[in-house]
Amino acid sequence: MDRKVNIRTMPREDHLLNGQGACAGCGVAIAVKNIMRVLGSNTTVYVPASCLLVFGGGMYPHSAFDVPFFYSAFENTGAVISGIKAGYRRQGKDVTVIGIAGDGGTFDIGLQALSGAAERNEDVIYVCVDNEAYMNTGTQRSGSTPFGAWTTTTPVGKKIKGKQGFKKDLMSVVANQDIAYAATLSLAHMNDFVQKVEKAKRLKGFRFLHVMTPCTSGWKSDPSLTYDLAKMAVETGMWSLYEIEDGETRITYRPKEMVPVTEYLKLQGRFKHMSKEDVDTLQTWVCKKWNRRYCPIAPPLESKEEDLALNGDHCEGV
Repeated sequence: MDRKVNIRTMPREDHLLNGQGACAGCGVAIAVKNIMRVLGSNTTVYVPASCLLVFGGGMYPHSAFDVPFFYSAFENTGAVISGIKAGYRRQGKDVTVIGIAGDGGTFDIGLQALSGAAERNEDVIYVCVDNEAYMNTGTQRSGSTPFGAWTTTTPVGKKIKGKQGFKKDLMSVVANQDIAYAATLSLAHMNDFVQKVEKAKRLKGFRFLHVMTPCTSGWKSDPSLTYDLAKMAVETGMWSLYEIEDGETRITYRPKEMVPVTEYLKLQGRFKHMSKEDVDTLQTWVCKKWNRRYCPIAPPLESKEEDLALNGDHCEGV
């Protein structure tokens, strides 16, 4: 990873301009603004149906992007960015082509086109801005929605309370196609964030960036808590920070200890109905994920820093 780039040395020129209609505290807007700062003006952007399309560029002929911008159908991101890159290649132009899609357009509707572009190792950057539901169309559940979360299609009733399944491990699906680069990003770790975007810009082949983007309306959270949510997701193990390059996985940030998942859940209204049994179920899933992610790969911690996932304080039944 290029450690020379950080939030102090990164470019400051905006290519997602101010004045667009994103909600206050929108994680997608924060992520895309900083991604575009790093990628620069020699970039063409594609966005499918999503919140970003609505507030960033879908009000033809107006756009909040000051670089070439294109959009079409919900499921087409992988195919369209492949075609745009082929067009530039035909013209002899070296332009960074990026597709920015939500979790609905990536985990579910657009998975086929994403898989095809990855298998062909297209020379493009695919960014999934993951707010864990179809927020643009009314907060319907997606393959990214976590266990227990309220959405309009996983309502809270007498027998079933929120989503009953767990979040899809999309990074494994994408990375197992032997792509050039894949990484997870967090708004609470901006040095790590910009370094991964810079690396994706520099490399060739298919590059996949997966960003957790808190959504104030869908998560029923205060707009001022976007950073706190992003940070607590990592500290609890709900989100992990790592990169995969040429098949090699490297942890880029490891919490010193696992914070109980309740510290993350209590910041959001979409989880307020969860019973202790539901919370325990989610905590067990997080602990299993924590152990798979950190224990086999990361170097051993010193005994004084022994993490809670290893001694089982939060991992009963794992």
